[in-house]
Order: sequence, then C-alpha cells, then structure tokens
Amino acid sequence: MSRVVRVAAAQLGPIARESQRPAVVARLVAMMREAHADGADVVVFPELALTTFFPRWYFEHTNDIDAFFETTMPSADTQPLFDTAKELGIAFYLGYAELSDGHHYNTSILVAADGQIIGKYRKVHVPGHEDHEPWRKFQHLERRYFEAGDRFDVWNAFGGTVGMALCNDRRWPETYRVLALQGCELAFIGYNTPIHYAPDPSQDALAGFHNHLVMQAGAYQNGMWVVGVAKGGVEEGVDSLAQSAIIAPSGEIVAQCVTTEDEVIVADCDLDRGAHYTKTLFDFDRYRRPEAYGLITERKGAP
Repeated sequence: MSRVVRVAAAQLGPIARESQRPAVVARLVAMMREAHADGADVVVFPELALTTFFPRWYFEHTNDIDAFFETTMPSADTQPLFDTAKELGIAFYLGYAELSDGHHYNTSILVAADGQIIGKYRKVHVPGHEDHEPWRKFQHLERRYFEAGDRFDVWNAFGGTVGMALCNDRRWPETYRVLALQGCELAFIGYNTPIHYAPDPSQDALAGFHNHLVMQAGAYQNGMWVVGVAKGGVEEGVDSLAQSAIIAPSGEIVAQCVTTEDEVIVADCDLDRGAHYTKTLFDFDRYRRPEAYGLITERKGAP
C-alpha cells in the first residue's frame, strides 16, 4: 500500500497590521485552491498565519493584544478555510494566536479533509523577552504575550504519524527526538523569523543557513519528513526570512520557495522513506543509550 502524501507548503508574504481577517483568510483559501489544483493532500500554512507578527510591538496591558487572538476555531472569519477544505477534500495545518479561558497560546491545528480538527499543538519553546526593551529596532515579546505549551504529541493522519511544532521549536533537537520517539514520520512547522537578531547581529547573515540547518538535521537524525513554512518578506518594516522548504528524511531539501511572497510549493512525501534511516543508522531500539542521557531531563543548562 502506497503511503505517499502530496504536501503543499503555502508560504505567506507580509500581513499588514491593519489587515482584516476576511482578507487574510481569502489569501489562504486562494493558496488552498492552488495546492488542490496541484494534487496536494494537505496544505501547510505558517505560524500566526491570520495576523501580522504582533510581538514586534510593546503593549503595556496584555489584554490590548486580544484582538490578535482567536477565541474559537473555526470562527465566522475562519470558517471559509474549513468549508473550502471540506469542499476540496484537502487537509491543512494552520498556526494562529489562541485565547482560551484567559490563557494566551501560540497554537497550530491539524484539520482533516472533512474540515474536522484532529489535532492541536501549543508552542513549547517560546523565544524572545518579557519586558519592554526600547533599544531594539523592534521588539520580540513572545514571552510577554504567550504561555508555553508543555508537550509534543502525534496524530494518525494520511496513513502515517504526523507531528506539529512552531518556529523556535525547530531550533531544538529535543523537538524532533520527542516526536520521533512517538513514531513521527511527517512534521509540520510554521515560522515567523526576523532576519535581524538584536542580541547578536553577527547571526543575521546566517539566518537562512541556520533555518535550514536545524530542520535538515532534525529530519535526518530522526528519519522524518519536515515541512517548514514561513511568513516572510518585509512586514511592517521588519525583514523576515522566507525560504520555506520540504525536507526528506535524508536531510535533503526536495522543494523550496524562491520568493518572499505568497507562494505554494508541492512535493510527494513517501512516508516509507523514513524507514531507510530509522531501521538502519538511526535504529533507536538498537543504538540509543537513554541511560547515558540523564542530564537532558535533569538539567536545563550547564552549571
């Protein structure tokens, strides 16, 4: 039985602060239709795909940011995504800001081809800072506006096992390993990544290299497909990385966006290819030595 999943990475260009949800959703629906026309089974949208990247601004009162958050999913504004998915018979992954019982999360969902939500993930590795730092060209206040999630889960979908992560999660090897230990064969990761990194601008020139480095390593070392999808371009004066990519379990990039605008790329992901690595060089049952890895969970950092 074939386990080939045709995956579309739907990169977004900039979203202006004044953009309204219906206009943004219309862009997503257009890309969903393009992906379907190219035979995709699932379309992957970026992190915080419904709004501008609002953590770049300081708001004194955190409830001032609630307008950027979704209190229900789907809502009247986002229902067209679910309706289109059901109409076309195409699944999707969507990143958005979630407000639930007074708690704020950076969230993604996996929606089946019948329009039903089958999985939800809340970002674990929340980057940035908590307090106003006016010396920066722009803020990165995710740690002020979002609570951290506490788990990585997987779901049965497309004849295989699928995991989700968001942006900064892709930089941490634990993300991929915890997913892999649950049998993950295909990981979806939306991101928003400013190219300028204020704490160490020497890293700016390496932003694209580091982006692909961590996802390619995660794919190869864990024998899984990784789909990383950006919201890129110059958004509200901030230049953000694009370079969305679909990466094979070999670590090779099999498709990559070439613009910083709305762009759809598609690749056939054979889930059985992961076994070329998980049953050989990275046979966890045979070669892993968890008894030697205790420090990973006993300690956060070097003493």
